[in-house]
Amino acid sequence: MSSYKETEVFEAIAGEAKRQAEGLELIPSENYVSKNVLLANGSIMTNKYSEGYPGRRYYGGQEYTDVVETLAIERVKQLFNCKFANVQPHSGAPANLAVYAALLEPGDTVLGMDLSHGGHLTHGHPMTLPAKIYKFVTYKMKDPETGEIDYEGLRQVALEHKPKLIIAGFSAYPRTLDYKKFVDIAHEVGAITMADMAHIAGLIAGKALRNPFDDGFDIITSTTHKTLRGPRGGIILTRESEEIAKKIDKSIFPGIQGGPHMHTIAAKAVAFGEALTPAFQEYAQQVLKNAKAMEAVLKREGVRMIGGGTDNHLILADVFGSLGVTGKEAQTALDEVGITLNMNSIAGDTRKPLDPSGIRFGTPAITTRGFKEAECARVAELLIETLKNKDDDAKKKVIKAEVVALATQFPIPEQFV
Repeated sequence: MSSYKETEVFEAIAGEAKRQAEGLELIPSENYVSKNVLLANGSIMTNKYSEGYPGRRYYGGQEYTDVVETLAIERVKQLFNCKFANVQPHSGAPANLAVYAALLEPGDTVLGMDLSHGGHLTHGHPMTLPAKIYKFVTYKMKDPETGEIDYEGLRQVALEHKPKLIIAGFSAYPRTLDYKKFVDIAHEVGAITMADMAHIAGLIAGKALRNPFDDGFDIITSTTHKTLRGPRGGIILTRESEEIAKKIDKSIFPGIQGGPHMHTIAAKAVAFGEALTPAFQEYAQQVLKNAKAMEAVLKREGVRMIGGGTDNHLILADVFGSLGVTGKEAQTALDEVGITLNMNSIAGDTRKPLDPSGIRFGTPAITTRGFKEAECARVAELLIETLKNKDDDAKKKVIKAEVVALATQFPIPEQFV
């Protein structure tokens, strides 16, 4: 028997548990999972190698792995009203890469949202692998003050470059997209449509936001954490084309991944089951209400928001232009009082990405803790107070005490249903 005893890792995990319990998580891409999701994710399913798909594995002993993967597939299809689903992607970026590899040839053109206007790295940033393989062209907001997408500009770019794939989706965009316009433009140029819903998948599943499939999108990719409140992982959904679905399955395995992470797929199945409940729909609606409550405080305090506000779970604020505080300074100061968010570039930003003008924050995690509009408004006030007093240690100490008190009043729940 080994005498090895782990201490340092478990001390770090304990420290992280304390940090989460005593602080307020506002990063829009983070959330808390239920005890059942944690149990599945940490289960002995991690021991099993399961290359292939249910009923078509390369190794024996798959009777129970097939059960959990089939449950995950059927539940997520029900959530998003589609005919086909692949639940094996390890995360959102591999999911997007798998779609590209399934449907495109090297050099083919993809049209996606510009990163500086809210898009994601995997939608064409030159430092990423997809950008080295495919040609990406971009669309932008027509007006950063309202968040309106330049749909006519999008159409003109599509007509000029004839993309094979058009992406709707974002990482830091606070408004809603007109999915029907994307579909109409795609039909005009003969493109396939893909919606990257990583940030708002839970809000779609909870029927708080519109489902792109209802407007005719071909594919949805997503992470399973964030608003969907599952383990860290990805999914690819196909509305109705079996041909596309088969290509995507081959692209995931054996294309870019080997054995699936069966413990994570088990946790996905649990999370999808939770998302099918009425309680999850109530949660999704409350996420939006809470974001609006924070928006109202920022408007009252004269803080500029990209897009003028929010229609979803996140806010992108120009703190450098409004308060004279850089995004990095804001993130650091707020960390010190127990409020966690992330610095973020904004449209037309003149500052560098590692010290931008903006911050990005949202309500998924604190809503899971039970925060309602009044508490979220107070958190927004504390956020602004911190930034106005970022060099006042005494004031920040008082703010931190209130943050801890709020966190204690609304502990992270173990169970959601």
